[in-house]
Amino acid sequence: MLRRGEQPWRTTRARALRENQTSAENMLWQRLRNRQLAGFKFVRQLHIDGYYADFACREARVVVEIDGMTHGTPSDVESDAAREQSLGKAGYRVFRVTNTDVYENIEGVQEALLAFLAAAPHPNPLPQRVKNTLGERE
Repeated sequence: MLRRGEQPWRTTRARALRENQTSAENMLWQRLRNRQLAGFKFVRQLHIDGYYADFACREARVVVEIDGMTHGTPSDVESDAAREQSLGKAGYRVFRVTNTDVYENIEGVQEALLAFLAAAPHPNPLPQRVKNTLGERE
């Protein structure tokens, strides 16, 4: 299994994608960054199984994809389905939203994303910190 930083070309590609993000991606990123959405940590352009996710929440295993106008043709729909299947095999659920949704109803996008995150939380959540009477972690 590869570790972070073992393939510098992936890091370079992710950085380029972050620098050239769309205006819709930038708008949504301003609402997701720094754990602003109910404390969930999102990252941009995470490489997963050959794809770069627009946004990803590793702890909830959720990918957020913003679809522009180019996602309406039959070949694009087929490509998106293959991408979604691959991300699913990697353990991620995909939340799709359009550029128009982001531009015209960003609050609604946030609410729908929160509902999506809450609908099926990660099957193996990290254990909560538990202290015994001596103040040590059990």
